[in-house]
Amino acid sequence: MKHSRHLSAAALAAVAAMTLAACGGGGAASADSDEPIPIGVIADLSGATGDVGTPYNEGMLAFVEHVNADGGIEGREIDAISNDYAYEVPQAEELYRRYVNDEVVAIQGWGTGDTEALRTRVANDELPFMSGSFSEELTDPEDSPYNFLVAATYSDQIRAALNWIAEQSDGEEVGVAALHHDSPFGTSPVGDGEEWVEEQGLAIDYSSHAMPSGTTNFAGLLSQVDDAEYIIIQNVASPAAQLARDLAAQGGDQTIVCLNWCGNELFVTAAGDAAEGHVMVQPIAPVSTERPGHEELLAYLEEQGTDPADVTVSFVQGWYAMHVMAEGIRHTLAAGEDLTGAAIRESLETMGPIDTGGVIGDGTVEFSADSHRGSTTSGLYEVKDGQLVVLEEAVNP
Repeated sequence: MKHSRHLSAAALAAVAAMTLAACGGGGAASADSDEPIPIGVIADLSGATGDVGTPYNEGMLAFVEHVNADGGIEGREIDAISNDYAYEVPQAEELYRRYVNDEVVAIQGWGTGDTEALRTRVANDELPFMSGSFSEELTDPEDSPYNFLVAATYSDQIRAALNWIAEQSDGEEVGVAALHHDSPFGTSPVGDGEEWVEEQGLAIDYSSHAMPSGTTNFAGLLSQVDDAEYIIIQNVASPAAQLARDLAAQGGDQTIVCLNWCGNELFVTAAGDAAEGHVMVQPIAPVSTERPGHEELLAYLEEQGTDPADVTVSFVQGWYAMHVMAEGIRHTLAAGEDLTGAAIRESLETMGPIDTGGVIGDGTVEFSADSHRGSTTSGLYEVKDGQLVVLEEAVNP
């Protein structure tokens, strides 16, 4: 039986002063409880990053349904309380307060701005928190003791992109323009990219430029970076695809290198022929690569009558974010510990590598008391004939 609950952003605003009924209360934390395991989910289904936020959320809830149908975690089902915050930090903060009242044992979040805004409260409340944000700022347990990143940070991704570009230039200086979403998510890796160029002595002329939200034509921005041979994009799929189409329309020959949230099938579909030849830095392997870790997901899709070709890598990311959290919970319950945030954190830090069957980075996710960076490696893909084709695997900057 599937356990998940939803509330739209509009409904959330209308009932902001109300408290959701507790999904199990204090009893859910007991080691010998048989009550469902409450996990709060903060999702962007209708906001600025909803194009990738929606399939990510669907992937998380699909994993929950799959696990519950298979008997749950140590015999207990997951109760995923999933609500849309429309990429608005105040709504994320309100949801967080309500999830605390619901006595959830962990939270799955989404954006960089809201994840960073909540990390102090998360630490004080001792609630393990994973999200769609791969900001490097969240990896140090001293500053973010309850935040965990399941894949390579945006900064590691941009380092991998810059290394690859430097290799292609064979020592000749090239121009690289980093175009980014105008938000904490967008700026997260930009400064680290500039520092990497300097530290490594790369022959790269690096610049950065914001991509204004709501822009329907990037011709003006492209004119500012027409002397760059490569364009790195830290944004979601829709604006990145629009920029690729605008680049093709004006006959530009720069190579686009998309990081995580535009390095996906949504970009390829939306950009059409304009996507050809561009490069994706993606730490999560899409289902088209047929890794062993995709087998359970593919079996679930077959049961649901869903064509795997319709499933994007963002769905896979959501599935595995919940998978990693579930493994921490499973380890805690198997050890006979009460299901508290502190106990789940200790499990995640000490349980050793979590096998993802080649789906995340080099195949495993591992945390420690010194680092909550679960992986440092990404795959590099090129768009060929509308498909993501592997260029390099498990690239570690």
